[in-house]
Amino acid sequence: MKKLLLLAMATTALISCENEEKNSRKDIAVTYTETKKVDTVDTYFGTEVKDPYRWLEDDRSEETMDWVKRQNVTTQDYLKNIPFREELKDRLSKLWNYEKVGSPFKEGNYTYFAKNDGLQNQYVIYRYKTGDSPDTAEVFLDPNTFAEDGTTSLGGINYSKDGSILAYSISEGGSDWRKILVMDTEKKEIIEDTLTDVKFSGMSWYKNEGFYYSSYDKPKGSELSAKTDQHKLYYHKLGTPQSSDKLIFGGTDAQKHRYIGGSVTEDNKYLFVSARNSTSGGKLFMKDLTKPTSDFVTILDHEDSDTYVIDNVGSKLYMVTNLNAPNQKIVTVDASNPSSENWVDFIPETENVLSPNTGGGYFFTEYMIDAVSQVRQYDYDGKLIREIELPGVGSVGSFGGKREDKEAYYSFSNYKTPLSIYKFDYESGESTMFIKPEIDFNPDNFESKQVFYNSKDGTKIPMIITYKKGTVMDGKNPTILYAYGGFNVSLTPGFSIANAVWMEQGGIYAVPNLRGGGEYGKKWHDAGTKMQKQNVFDDFIAAAEYLVDSKYTSKEFLAIRGGSNGGLLVGATMTQRPDLMQVALPAVGVMDMLRYHTFTAGAGWSYDYGTAEDSKEMFDYLKGYSPVHNVKADTSYPATLVTTGDHDDRVVPAHSFKFAAELQEKQAGNAPVLIRIETDAGHGAGTPVSKTIEQYADIFGFTIWDLMFFQKMKEKQ
Repeated sequence: MKKLLLLAMATTALISCENEEKNSRKDIAVTYTETKKVDTVDTYFGTEVKDPYRWLEDDRSEETMDWVKRQNVTTQDYLKNIPFREELKDRLSKLWNYEKVGSPFKEGNYTYFAKNDGLQNQYVIYRYKTGDSPDTAEVFLDPNTFAEDGTTSLGGINYSKDGSILAYSISEGGSDWRKILVMDTEKKEIIEDTLTDVKFSGMSWYKNEGFYYSSYDKPKGSELSAKTDQHKLYYHKLGTPQSSDKLIFGGTDAQKHRYIGGSVTEDNKYLFVSARNSTSGGKLFMKDLTKPTSDFVTILDHEDSDTYVIDNVGSKLYMVTNLNAPNQKIVTVDASNPSSENWVDFIPETENVLSPNTGGGYFFTEYMIDAVSQVRQYDYDGKLIREIELPGVGSVGSFGGKREDKEAYYSFSNYKTPLSIYKFDYESGESTMFIKPEIDFNPDNFESKQVFYNSKDGTKIPMIITYKKGTVMDGKNPTILYAYGGFNVSLTPGFSIANAVWMEQGGIYAVPNLRGGGEYGKKWHDAGTKMQKQNVFDDFIAAAEYLVDSKYTSKEFLAIRGGSNGGLLVGATMTQRPDLMQVALPAVGVMDMLRYHTFTAGAGWSYDYGTAEDSKEMFDYLKGYSPVHNVKADTSYPATLVTTGDHDDRVVPAHSFKFAAELQEKQAGNAPVLIRIETDAGHGAGTPVSKTIEQYADIFGFTIWDLMFFQKMKEKQ
């Protein structure tokens, strides 16, 4: 056997079988369940488009639920025959089983932190009296008690100004719909009725009297797939029922927006409201809370920028904006006249993307330099105090805190270094190790290398490639190429237990920073949106070709993976270049680009995608790459495992259902096309650890098996 020894634990099962035929795909035959077709046709600008699997969009129908069950049976019948699946699960469980602790933070008289003992389904919130030893910490809130199977998770948490009351949200079955509960932090008792039907919402307290939150009216039809279009901001006063909550913003045609959020300043002086119709760009309004009858003042009346208030000192506002500053800057303005013509640069734009925070009376500016963190500390006069010396090359978590804090806690990790917590002294600038995880993984045995390659149009794209030291670059290394490429999201180096299992046995993990992301600011993001979306796919294809040309791997040993917008990336890439990879792993993907905007909050993604209703040109462009509409008959597609959740109400599972059905019908090769549909699971956040481990065992097992199958076929030739 030449090289595809990915898992030492699988050697006996995969390499030394008495009968090689036992390891051929013939031994795991796939008989696809029947998926009926209907005569549904839509007409766009005179062009008829068939949609034979439209019926799968009805997530409430018995017929759809039956299809889901039958598909899962087919998938599990295949996966259970992979001889090393349990070994994979065991190794994932073993490596996962170490204590993980989040950064501490102070609220009222206590210091809080989140901790997972190892294999707990959800992190537990602990606390201790500030000034006491962390060893005295007690359990404050345990989400593992919310549901027996771990599928109810903790969403956001927000404490009243004095820390005496906590509002926290929960998600059931992975849904984006939330419930809010209110707790007396001293007694650890729920003190009010539960707020319901909350979605895409923060919680921002006004003094200790109540808090602002956002939601939509309950949609008609299925709450998991029906369109939600008008967001509203409410104020909940403690001691009153939700039915009495005051509508603050939204609810009228003049104030109609898809996403509305409210935030109160630390001094309780101002309420700021952001109002957006898309995931990028929004209006900004301000209300003086010291004057109860005051009206909202408009700061920005257009959606040409992303702007928010990061802090204030009296009436002096500090705002972060990318208005005429694609890489972001901080400006100041007086609240008496806050419109943009009065803004004054405080920390000007640089050539690197800015992500600032505040704490201890300072500003901390994190810059992304080729997707790697650099942090500087400034005072409130804009004077540079120091550049923070970080533990290494990687990604840092927040330096932020309250203005009166003396120290901060921040996290650091990269692709080969498990997340550690450091304590930072605001005055001295000294960092000390606070928590280093004890994990059965040695980062010194691995290396990460950043390379730059040219995309189709000559644009230089960065990519970080991580692997075990001593790996021979002979073109036969099993490789996962993972990317996202959209919505201004930046993929910065971070540790993953699952990826560690992949790499420790010889697999390569590669992450390119494609256009459409936020790694190089607004211009980089815009270069991967609407009529330029093909740039993203070209960047991904070029990454694969670089890995092949540089002998990291070959097409026969390459798997591509991505989730959500990254699932679209995988779907578009595998339909455009099915010859480029051996395995495709699209997760919770946006696969129907002609109808995505008709589900839940999908219309809000139009900044990145455009919609099929915008123009004939936009319709033609979307149809040209929409994965569901570009699966072609008589084409050999790679081995494909589509994954989704039945409670995903962000990217509804119908996207994945329809894509899998098209692939199963039209696959000309002998590579399997399967769909794994997790029950009581959503878009990914809050998924129980037990389910996550099972998912990765299935995903990696499928990937390794199908890479191994190709090698065996080559050896027979």
